Amino acid sequence: MTPEEIIQLKAFARIDGFLLSLLWVSSFVCYIVGISNPVWSLGAILLALASPIFVGKRLQQFRDNAREGIISFKRGWGYVTLVFFYAAVILALVQYAYFTYLDNGYLFQAMNSMMDTAEGKQLIAQYNMGETMTKAIDQFRSMRPIDMSLNVLTTNIMIGTILAVPIAALLKSNVKRINKDIQS
Repeated sequence: MTPEEIIQLKAFARIDGFLLSLLWVSSFVCYIVGISNPVWSLGAILLALASPIFVGKRLQQFRDNAREGIISFKRGWGYVTLVFFYAAVILALVQYAYFTYLDNGYLFQAMNSMMDTAEGKQLIAQYNMGETMTKAIDQFRSMRPIDMSLNVLTTNIMIGTILAVPIAALLKSNVKRINKDIQS
């Protein structure tokens, strides 16, 4: 790749990473609201599951419009990995701001209240996970906002790196395409 092609790839990846972060931030908001309203939880799940499809569509547009239909697996993988990286950084910053300034223990209290319900106690007892849940809640309580954000950041980068493989493999192409907008 030439230096100009690297600059182009990074520029498009930054834009698409920002767009993906909007999808992820929406999913995060739906998750937080979904704690008290389960209908929103479904929205959080659907938005999160739409991520690979969204990134695949953006890679396809990058391939067809900026690369004239030609993209190698390696370049596609790099592009998708960068998109996930940029989106993960933005989401981590948003989550850090949320947990630092807005949450005020809401998420922790919601988890505790779910465990204190009759159904929650029955489920914990059924799977014999009382001690495990107590340790998990204590560990969660001891986490700082930066710890939670960095945990999500590294997880999203790893997932993005793994998801980049099938996305890039499916969308690699050696066939040059003529942009339909240019023809007319």
